[in-house]
Amino acid sequence: MTVTDGTADISKETLQAWKDGSVKVFEEVVRSAMRRAYAVAVGIVGNAEDARDLSQEAFMAAHRARATFDVERPFFPWFYRILRNRCLNFLRKRAGRREVSIDVLIEKPGRSESPDKGVMRKERAEALWQAIQELTPVHREIVILRSFQELSYREIAETLGISEGTVMSRLYYARKSLYGKLKDVCDDLYREGDDEP
Repeated sequence: MTVTDGTADISKETLQAWKDGSVKVFEEVVRSAMRRAYAVAVGIVGNAEDARDLSQEAFMAAHRARATFDVERPFFPWFYRILRNRCLNFLRKRAGRREVSIDVLIEKPGRSESPDKGVMRKERAEALWQAIQELTPVHREIVILRSFQELSYREIAETLGISEGTVMSRLYYARKSLYGKLKDVCDDLYREGDDEP
């Protein structure tokens, strides 16, 4: 039987071996979830170097708390709560430090993309990233989980321990705030669409 965490399939047996204390299996669990953990941490703290440190710290904290993990449930939502707490504590202690790092959050350009399109795509991605960093932590988190981690409303609700209605409400206000910050960029996109044949 396999438990799906949205990034990788980690077997129930693997999770049980980790819970029982296998260091080798723990390394396998970390490899399976590290990229996603790092992307989430970057989304929350906005700094690549800090995100790497916080991801690693969260994995160590998860390993110490493994006795509380239920192998019948997906790994990542449980781990996410640990990672999230680390990131939010970090933000409270060291507010204001920012480093734009959009590489893990945006799609890579296609091979046929023109230089002009590439520049425009990068400018929009940077504007989006800046706008996301200006959101409240609660709204930033919802946007990252829904738009970049592609979690369903139910998965987000389970991960954060809130109702689906609260997820929808937070996402609505987060998107409304983002649109306000990115109105000019959005209007440009609509105008370009009108110009296409």
